[in-house]
Amino acid sequence: MSDLPVLILSLLALAPIGVVMLFLVVLRWPAKKTMPLAYVGTVLIALIVWQVNVSQVAAASIHGVVTALNILFIVFGAILLLNTLKASGEIAVIREGFVSLSPDRRIQAIIIAWLFGSFIEGAAGFGTPAAIAAPLLVAIGFPPMAAVVAALIIQSTPVSFGAVGTPILVGVNTGLSGHESVMAVVTAAQMTFPDYLRRIGATVASIHGVIGTFIPLIMVCVLTRFFGTGKSIREGLAIWPFAIFAGLAFTIPSVILAWSLGPEFPSLVGGLIGLLIVVPATKAGFLQPKRVWQFPAEEQWEPDWKGELEVDLHSEGTSRSKGEYLKAWLPYVIVAVLLVATRTLPDVKAWVTSAAVTFGWADIFGTGIGTKTQPLYLPGFLFLLTSVICYVLFGMKGSAIRQSWKESSSMIFGAGAALIFAVPMVQVFINSQSETMSAMPLVLADGVSSLFGSLWPLIAPTIGALGAFIAGSNTISNMMFSLFQFGMAEKIDAIPHIVVALQAVGGAAGNMICVHNVVAASATVGLIGKEGLIIRKTLIPMTIYVVISGIIGLLIA
Repeated sequence: MSDLPVLILSLLALAPIGVVMLFLVVLRWPAKKTMPLAYVGTVLIALIVWQVNVSQVAAASIHGVVTALNILFIVFGAILLLNTLKASGEIAVIREGFVSLSPDRRIQAIIIAWLFGSFIEGAAGFGTPAAIAAPLLVAIGFPPMAAVVAALIIQSTPVSFGAVGTPILVGVNTGLSGHESVMAVVTAAQMTFPDYLRRIGATVASIHGVIGTFIPLIMVCVLTRFFGTGKSIREGLAIWPFAIFAGLAFTIPSVILAWSLGPEFPSLVGGLIGLLIVVPATKAGFLQPKRVWQFPAEEQWEPDWKGELEVDLHSEGTSRSKGEYLKAWLPYVIVAVLLVATRTLPDVKAWVTSAAVTFGWADIFGTGIGTKTQPLYLPGFLFLLTSVICYVLFGMKGSAIRQSWKESSSMIFGAGAALIFAVPMVQVFINSQSETMSAMPLVLADGVSSLFGSLWPLIAPTIGALGAFIAGSNTISNMMFSLFQFGMAEKIDAIPHIVVALQAVGGAAGNMICVHNVVAASATVGLIGKEGLIIRKTLIPMTIYVVISGIIGLLIA
């Protein structure tokens, strides 16, 4: 370990995060300018203070570039699918369908972002829900910034069980499995490690169940406060019966599924059950507000709300048949089916992840850092495939197809400029361990732990959120910090599986503000350059989430 005091090292480890928060959030620099600066700063700290080998920094950077290209592929696919629906005219049908279901923007946000988004999160992860929900909300009349904020806020409760339970089954599992101290606790509890992992997952679902029930209400309050004519939280609170009902429609099934079946199904099946409950209830007028809430007229939108994605919001209303609505929604149904199939059917998953279609570099420069891409497994490929199906399904002309590709390509460059530095910065930060020092995230966590002692459960979710903010992934956050959180629990004589669960809960909440997700979601609606303004808004619900989960942890751990 370095001769520098732990506090100084912790502050140095915090510097890259501080640079991002200062320039992106406080000074409102665009991400495409902030992230190169953050990358250079992180590399210098890694080389000079942590004394990381140049080859290790280079390897981490290469892995980051490949990951950034994977993210850009997903974003491009999501934009292309929406532009395809726009060019075909089917977006107008989808919009009219939602107006007939409910003209209230609060209810539309809850159904699309919260319930449909949770289902997509359970199937795919990768930030896919925001990439789908944000442009879809714009297509039905939401200001682009409002759409992105709503889509990011729901990147919390369902995230712990995203991609069929990956943050638990891969993240926590990798972090804890095989370690002597963990196995001693598992043996003492007369359990197998898989059973212990399921207990952690069930505890995560229970904590999420308490807080997540209120996420739809928090989301609509943020919308009415920042994007309403009256800028009033009260207009969001006015819909509390429906919002709580929609929250429970997801959280109750997700908790039951976590305890009974394990981490694979809470978000995937819970989101589907929520849709099957809430959509018919909405049609029946159940708990519908007396006053319909709308955004201001488009000409009254503030400049910061607007993006490059343009949708005609003034098409004439037409009476449509159920068949027409189903046909318009069919592309999203196809995407959902393909996502579920490629992630849950063993034969299909084996084919799309086989060695023949996997490209990578296993041991870059002999550092042990590897990278890979599986194009057929990425949601971006499924979006592209669905777009091609749409050409036939809607009988699209060549000119319309070319226009959709042209618009989608032009929108992706801004996101690329930010992500191509943001993700390598993260990878250098995570892979900064040297012969004498632990990686920066662990040094930072160690410094924070010295300040809180027996109150650690209160801050454990914040560490998880910090990990997700840095890494852009709940899974990576859990990999980095699960063993550290387990050790802290033993150190203060707390219940280890609860403290690890708090880590996973915080890691999910951190997705609301992580730069990867914000840049990717912003790109889908053409909001590049306004990432700091978005984080300012999503930082509020993220803080609420980690504070409440920390209080719950303090009471039960």
